[in-house]
Amino acid sequence: MTAIAPLGRRAAAEFVGTGALVAVVVGSGIQAAQLSGDVGVQLLANSLTTVFGLGVLILLLGPVSGAHFNPAVTLAAWWTGRDGDGPGLREVAAYVGAQVAGAIGGAVLADAMFAKTPVAWSTHDRWAPHLWLGEVVATTGLILLIFGLARVGRERFAPVAVASFIGAAYWFTSSTSFANPAVTIGRAFTDTFAGVAPASVLPFIAAQLAGLAAGLGLVAVLFGRPSPAVAEHDTEHVAEHVVVPHGDHEPAPAGR
Repeated sequence: MTAIAPLGRRAAAEFVGTGALVAVVVGSGIQAAQLSGDVGVQLLANSLTTVFGLGVLILLLGPVSGAHFNPAVTLAAWWTGRDGDGPGLREVAAYVGAQVAGAIGGAVLADAMFAKTPVAWSTHDRWAPHLWLGEVVATTGLILLIFGLARVGRERFAPVAVASFIGAAYWFTSSTSFANPAVTIGRAFTDTFAGVAPASVLPFIAAQLAGLAAGLGLVAVLFGRPSPAVAEHDTEHVAEHVVVPHGDHEPAPAGR
């Protein structure tokens, strides 16, 4: 198995992956709005495109960085691996910075591809308690899914499972499932179908962080902590499996 990539390369993968994800979300939203005046059809096109795009990005970049593409996932990996087998604070900072920068870049790129103003603050207000609750639910489910799969040794299904969950959550949550602080910030930079008004960003992120805590709590309740026997039998620690396994799991010079 190949060695873990240097931190710079992993951060670059997180930048490209998160940027591409936001470009997929925003670009498909613009295209859908141009092709149909039916909001339901627009959401269907947006969600299906996101499912396919996210699945491909996890498959492609997961072996490099673990395919977090989401500060909530990175923070959860740090918290669950804080005994030494997870990312260090330096890695967390590099990942989160790359994710936020990538998300903004992806929104600007999508606007430019469709001849929109490259940077236009969204006017799509999403300020309502029921939307925040939707974000709590969506993020809780995402964290439970990712870390639950890792806990039971089924992280190989993550590309399909994570993409499918996000696609489903578009429809069963009131907020259409952002579930990602970086994506939320990026979507504030586009005044299109997928945008979110800057004033709505902080409450969404607060709800996502609450969902992160709830998701980790559910993982502990439902799966417990990995036993030492399991850790000895499979030296690939759970925190290294997020979202998919990458590298040989030897300590990297810069952390994970």
